[in-house]
Amino acid sequence: MAVQKLYAGAKLRELRGRLSLTQKAFADKLGISLPYLNQMENNNRPVSTAVVLGLAQEFGFDVTELQTGDEARLVSDMREALADPIFTGPAPALADLRLAAANAPSLARAFLDLHAGYRQTHERLASLDEALGREDARLQPSPWEEVRDFFHYCDNYIDAVDRSAERFAQRCMPGMPIMEHARQTLAGDGVKVVFAEGDAIRHYDAAQKTLTISQHATEATQTFQTLLQVALIIQDQLLEATLDLARFQSDEARAIAKVGLANYFAGAALMPYQAFLKAAQDCRHDLEVLSRQFGASLEQVAHRLSTMQRPGEKGIPFFFVRVDQAGTITKRHSATTLQFARYGGACPLWNVHQAFELPGQFLRQLAETPDGARYFCLARDVSKSGGAYHTPTRRYAIGLGCEVRHAGALVYADHMDIHSAEAYAPIGISCRICERRNCHQRSVPPLERQLRVDPDTRGLLPYQLD
Repeated sequence: MAVQKLYAGAKLRELRGRLSLTQKAFADKLGISLPYLNQMENNNRPVSTAVVLGLAQEFGFDVTELQTGDEARLVSDMREALADPIFTGPAPALADLRLAAANAPSLARAFLDLHAGYRQTHERLASLDEALGREDARLQPSPWEEVRDFFHYCDNYIDAVDRSAERFAQRCMPGMPIMEHARQTLAGDGVKVVFAEGDAIRHYDAAQKTLTISQHATEATQTFQTLLQVALIIQDQLLEATLDLARFQSDEARAIAKVGLANYFAGAALMPYQAFLKAAQDCRHDLEVLSRQFGASLEQVAHRLSTMQRPGEKGIPFFFVRVDQAGTITKRHSATTLQFARYGGACPLWNVHQAFELPGQFLRQLAETPDGARYFCLARDVSKSGGAYHTPTRRYAIGLGCEVRHAGALVYADHMDIHSAEAYAPIGISCRICERRNCHQRSVPPLERQLRVDPDTRGLLPYQLD
């Protein structure tokens, strides 16, 4: 079997920039010639084994960072953006997109930002009657999408926040519930925690220094929300410093991201990195076992598994997604090569949509994407009760999965025939960029294919693809 060559020019340039070294100084420290380094930084030559060892020995660089999912994410996001009907010409070849993602990732992200700006303008014009005359009727990127992309391109792992949460959990006395540790921490800052009725799951009165948690919420939710408030109060400086580095374009995006970082802290404190990683490996990633052990919900456990990407201590690269009953993706993250549609719903052939039909059951699926990559997929419905009869229940489905080469580390993959090609269901990202010709669930034709329409013939689709 041929060994896959490693091209990581952008990562080498990024590391050299962080070290403030010239190409010559960087090449000297690695023991290579200046032209050879220049060729590697421009992806004209692969990174050699000697250079990989030099990066680890000379700079303590985690060489696993050379193979991040950024390139695959950028290629997937650009393909989806280029599937927009606004692009009427021939789509760039996949090889060209890969070159752009590998050699000019900043330019690729600028293109995606430009397309996102266009979409925002288009949507604003569609509701012009509402926007006219308002002071805020100006072009702005969607704060929600800006924050989503921030976590997306950080591999959903924020090192400083994760380690701070782990240290917080380690200070908890042996045998003491993390909830009690959180309450004592808040009490030390003069904050009182009470449980009461109310519409809000969590409400903090800064003037009275009182944190009110809904008494109807589950124990896992109560603990998580208390830890979230610990982050907002006790770890405020850390969160603000992280936000400063992110440089969000609007106050709204910064505010959303701060809540996101506080949520991240809460999950990492509830499930500390090293303890959680060991427990996950020991039980072969059994979500129910981990849920009981750490007092977390299934969704919290699944989401935490998707963040285990600490350099030097990485867990299995998982993807995690949450969809509503309409099929709209409300949470998404992928540390794998599988990428999700940035806009709209997910592929209807994916088992996450079937979870609503079989509540309370784990659904397993072997899936293959059009590029030939194979995955093990797990899906489960999750319901969030409002705690009272007249309060609506929110229903979602979560999906968790990994490349099939990791399936042996998951208890859910036992007895599945991962070596049989017939066992894999064909799934895609979105119909507009999926190249499969005969998908019975296709909603729209792919933009990169020519259509042939024969009025005398009707197959699975009312047209044929060239």
